[in-house]
This record gives sequence, C-alpha cells and structure tokens, in this order.
Amino acid sequence: MRLTRSHFLKTAVLGAIAAAGIVAWQPLHAAEEAVVIPPPAQDQPASDGLETAVVAGGCFWGVQGVYQHTAGVVSAVSGYAGGTKATADYRTVSSGSTGHAESVQVKFDPKKVSYGKILQIFFSVVHDPTQLNRQGPDSGTQYRSAIFTTSEAQKKVAEAYVAQLDKAKVFGKPIVTKIGKLEAFYPAEAYHQDYLTLHPSQPYIAYNDLPKIENLKKIFAENYIEKPTLVSDAKVTN
Repeated sequence: MRLTRSHFLKTAVLGAIAAAGIVAWQPLHAAEEAVVIPPPAQDQPASDGLETAVVAGGCFWGVQGVYQHTAGVVSAVSGYAGGTKATADYRTVSSGSTGHAESVQVKFDPKKVSYGKILQIFFSVVHDPTQLNRQGPDSGTQYRSAIFTTSEAQKKVAEAYVAQLDKAKVFGKPIVTKIGKLEAFYPAEAYHQDYLTLHPSQPYIAYNDLPKIENLKKIFAENYIEKPTLVSDAKVTN
C-alpha cells in the first residue's frame, strides 16, 4: 500500500489498515536511509539569545519531530513559508499552488547547538535533499527542500554548506535545496503540532518518520534528547 498525506486520504488509509486487522506498523525499515555527512566548514559563532531557523523537507510532521528531539532547540513549530497569509492553511497548501512549503520554525540556543549543526541534521537525517519537489510518497512543490534564511549570516552558511556537500559528492546527486530569505512564517493548524509524538502508531509516522528519530539518536548521539520539546508544553509554561 502506498501511503500518502493528503487531507482526505489520511483517515481512509487508517481505516483500511484497521479493517485489514493490522494493529500498527512498526518502523522496521526506514523509507529513506540517513547519510553520514561532514559538518559545515563554515558556521556561525555562538551568540547570546535565541536564533531562528526555518527549513522545509517534506512532511512537516517528521521535520518537527527530529528537531523536537534535538538538544539546544527550545521550540519547533510546524507551519508554512513561501506564500501569503491568505493561503496559509493546510487544505489550500495541499493544492500545491500557493508557493508555500510545509516548513518548521526552529528556535534554538546557539550556545548549545549551532546553525551549522541544525543544517547538518537537516541534510543528514531530516530528508533527502536531492529529491526535487517531493519526499518519499509525497509529491508537489509544498514538499520541496528549502532553507528560509533569517539573516545574511545564515544565507552565507547555508550556501557554503551546499557547495561543500556538492563538491564532496556526498549524495551522488546534486542537492536541489532552494535557499532564500524568509518573508514570513505561518504556524500550521493545532492538530498538526506535536503530531509525531501524539500519533507514533499512525502508519505514515511509523514508516516514514520514526526512523528519522532513530537515525538522529544513532548519528547525532551528542545532540539527541529522549524527551521531545513539544509545542503543547510551551503553551502550558508561557
């Protein structure tokens, strides 16, 4: 069965699996293998205060989940970037015609995790940066690989890192990740937040996203935290 994420197929997929008597899929085989890559040769120095990174790498459920298990990240929110406020809702973005990409806003402490490390995790375990306008079973520009920079310094680090990885032929194919200035980020609907943690047995999560968490734990052990930093927790404490 091919798993998809369109808003009208999610419940149908789950219903079909339940009807077949399957309780839950286990993440025995990752849909995509992680790639061990070198850290960026150019990075931002640690600074006081929090910084914000916005990245897009396919379904935001898994992207958010990875960064919620990353030490130094104080907030990871699923949302939309690349389009306008008027079209920043899941049903409209799913049409693929809005310019938006499913994205995650990552707020982090640069004294605990650098912007370069955020990008290393992005390219290594979050997604496959050589897939154009798709990730795994999801296709369309809303699933494109993109880095939305929030400063000139971020732009320089991201561009230099892509050039470094391409020159080293780490992936065997060119990186298609688009790098551009963040114009605006719009948080996604509440039901999309913390989705991986709240629905670990959902077939799409079990097959496509939980392996990303395991890869983070294995490849970036020093950056992994067991307890995720959830959006719901932030709402309670703020």
